[in-house]
Amino acid sequence: MSESDSLTIAGRKFESRLLVGTGKYADLDQADAAIQSSGAEIVTLAIRRTPALSDPEAAKKRNLLDILPQDKYTLLPNTAGCYTAKDAVRTCRMARELLDGHNLVKLEVLGDEKTLYPDMSETLVAAQQLVDDGFEVMVYTSDDPIAARRLEDIGCVAIMPLAGPIGSGLGIQNRYNVIEIVENANVPVLVDAGVGTASDASIAMEMGCDGVLMNSAIAHANKPILMAQAMRHAVIAGRMAFLAGRMPRRRYASASSPMSDLPF
Repeated sequence: MSESDSLTIAGRKFESRLLVGTGKYADLDQADAAIQSSGAEIVTLAIRRTPALSDPEAAKKRNLLDILPQDKYTLLPNTAGCYTAKDAVRTCRMARELLDGHNLVKLEVLGDEKTLYPDMSETLVAAQQLVDDGFEVMVYTSDDPIAARRLEDIGCVAIMPLAGPIGSGLGIQNRYNVIEIVENANVPVLVDAGVGTASDASIAMEMGCDGVLMNSAIAHANKPILMAQAMRHAVIAGRMAFLAGRMPRRRYASASSPMSDLPF
């Protein structure tokens, strides 16, 4: 894709529209190879599950930060595992301190341990506090267009609706709600959760989403590195198809060389 079609989030430009996570891999080598193969420039990591950030002893050993040099990747600290606005805000503030003033964060406040569905009332509270505190907030949300609008009004720099349950691999289950969010948003909209394979990523992009974030779809594949490559191409293909504009849907084909009105 050309530079003119780059993804812009909080004033930063990115060539890749695929964002990836760092968890669930067999080991650091597999994570490193998969992330590189994905072509992703934004990589999310759970602050509460990254001991190398706060534990000097853990930092001495090879760790996640060793495969994510900040001159190559934009780190996106997330609040995975937080179930209250208070915990999420505290986690983001800790991330900013540990990462030398880093303000770009992914907010997620969960409401249910089984489904990992977001608690939207707590998410709205946390988003407001973080924006007021100078954070650039990319926010995991339900597929509710009204909630998405309120998060944008608060000042979130990207809206990240789930397209299916986290980690389910069920694909894009709620495309009409996601399209409604896309069509009314003035900030990037990135699908977060639900993607299981490359066609799901392409569908999300063909719907007009600005990007896709995934972790399980790559890490839980039989061949994660190969799947990472597939996802890289799927996002590019879906974006190109969206920009190209698909042919109209018809109930039946029409002849490309009609036989009517011929001069013989």
